[in-house]
Formats: sequence, structure tokens, C-alpha cells
Amino acid sequence: MDGAASGLDEIKSRYLSQIDAAKDEAAIEEIRVAALGKRGEISLKMRELGKMSPEERKTAGPALNALKDDIHGALLIKKEGIADAALNERLKAEWMDVTLQPRSIQPPAGQGTIHPISQVSEEVVAIFADLGFAVKEGPQIETDYYNFDALNIPPEHPARQEHDTFYMSRAEGDARAPSVLRTHTSPVQIRTLEAEGAPTRFIAPGRVFRSDYDQTHTPMFHQVEGMAIDKDISMANLKWVLEEFCGAFFEVEHAELRFRASHFPFTEPSAEVDIRCSWKDGQLKVGEGDDWLEILGSGMVHPKVLAAGGIDPEIWQGFAFGIGIDRIAMLKYGIPDLRSFFDSDLRWLRHYGFSVLDKPTIAAGLSA
Repeated sequence: MDGAASGLDEIKSRYLSQIDAAKDEAAIEEIRVAALGKRGEISLKMRELGKMSPEERKTAGPALNALKDDIHGALLIKKEGIADAALNERLKAEWMDVTLQPRSIQPPAGQGTIHPISQVSEEVVAIFADLGFAVKEGPQIETDYYNFDALNIPPEHPARQEHDTFYMSRAEGDARAPSVLRTHTSPVQIRTLEAEGAPTRFIAPGRVFRSDYDQTHTPMFHQVEGMAIDKDISMANLKWVLEEFCGAFFEVEHAELRFRASHFPFTEPSAEVDIRCSWKDGQLKVGEGDDWLEILGSGMVHPKVLAAGGIDPEIWQGFAFGIGIDRIAMLKYGIPDLRSFFDSDLRWLRHYGFSVLDKPTIAAGLSA
């Protein structure tokens, strides 16, 4: 075994020298494949254990495992060192002295941009204003009553659990005290119905909060919900409004929508809405193609929701819908990751931002 041991020492020494001399992650990967890959030198030696006698395996097995662990550990340490060095170089290049007076670090005139969320919110408001919808707002810290009960969401509904909703402390016994970060802007609908009655037609844009975080979900995001109440409103009116909105927002002559039956506690009947589109070379094109993309939820307002707002459901009826502002911003402007909206990366903002002078209007164009 002495000869075999010396052979393993030579292999170890050779690979450690190569690892030490590696300059980047590509070189590290080449060494890893050469040593530990499926056909790597050490992997092939591990396969030879099956041909050895039990006595030989007792000695060779631990030695090969130790060699494999040593090389693997050295590769990880070197890879981390290369990554740290690259990060340090990046930090040096992006370094900024935050102790300087603010006046001396202001960007040159004309380089400030409007955030995509602000831009799309203005686009949405411009379109619905043209359709005769008012704009209403409400508190971001809501009560259980307005956020859930008045919207016909029962106590056992999953949306009311702590894994979905951010709850806050409140005075004991005060059932209507603010206690949650609103999970949608639907509470604004109830507040507006209570304050103004029917008929009415409005949208409610704003921030909402849910306990979720990944590429397409963040704990805080933005929604716009719409409602129209009158004596003879139907799903046909809802479909027309949504088609007009989608056509104007995506700036296409015709936006074809498809309604799919769904269930929401606050609407009956309820429908998920898809828009006809195509994906070509990774680019979304709305209004053409054979694909469908879900963009919003909608339906006729549930009689219990009307009653909670002080509206007689025997006389009045209406529709409601909810749209994720962040989602349609990603679709329209090709933004791949929702989390980027909240990173405060100036490079990202300059790339996706909009001119402060280009205010969205129906006549001049939303994203001119």
C-alpha cells in the first residue's frame, strides 16, 4: 500500500497546486470535473475499490475518501475566495462616500426617473378616468371587519391565517380597532359605499401586504380594484370595461379576453380573466397568438357585500375586479423579477424608469 499511498499523495499535491493557481470560477470548475467529475481521476480510482480484496479495501477506501474530501474542501474554499475577491472589486468600483454633503452627490439634471410602479399607476388612473371612474383611497392599516367580514370572508378562510396576513396588536375587546395590514384594496369599496351610497363607479389603487416572497410575490405590492354599482349592470358591462382597459393599457387595437369560472367570497358569480397573447423569442405580445395569460380576477358583487356597505341588494347590483399593478407592469415592460421593484438599485431605476415629463394621457399615449 506504500506505493498506492504515495500515488494518492502525488494526486493530492498536484490538484492542490492547480487549485491554488486557479484565477476564476471557470478554472475551479475544470479542476473539479478533472478530479471529481463522473470520469474524473479520483472518481475512477473509487471505482477500482470493487476489484480489490476486502483487506485492500479497508486501507484504500478511507484513503480515497479522505483524498476526495480534501480536494472537495479545497475547491469550496478557493471558490469562496474568488467570489469574495470579485465582490470586493465590485464594491471598490461602486464605492460612494456617504459622509459627503448631499448637494455634492446629486445626479446631473435630467437623470432622475419615475419608478415603473408610479408610471403604471398613473397609466391605470388615466385609462379609468377616461371611462368615467373616480379614484378612491383608504387606510393601509385596516380592521378585521373592513378587510374580511364586510367582504364576506368567513373566519375559517385561509386568507385570515397568520401565514397569509400580517396582524397587529390592538386593545383587548376592541373588535373594530385597526389590526391588520390590508391584504387587498377591497376595504376601500366598503368604505366608499358607506360614505357615498349608490350609484357609484370608482377604482381604488394602493399598497397591500401579504406574507409571501419569491420571484413573483413580495410582502408588499400594489393593486387596483374597481367597482361599479347601478340598477342594471351586468357581466357584459364588466367585460366591456376590462376589454377597453386592456386594449388601452397594452396599446393594442383589440384585446381579446376569456372568462373562466372561479370563486371569490366577495363576488358571485366570479371569474378569472385571461388575455389572448403570444410568446415569441421570450417577448410577450398581447392581442395576438394562440396563448392565454391570466391577468386579473372579477365578478358580480356579492349581495352580502352590498348589504355590508349599506346598499340594498334587491335594488342595486354591480361588478368588481382586482388587478395587480406590479404584475401588469412586469408584463408590459418586460421586467422579469418582482423583487427588483423594491431593491432601490439606481442602475435598474435608470434602465426601467420613465421621464418625469412624460405624464401618461389617453390622447398623447400612455408610454410615449
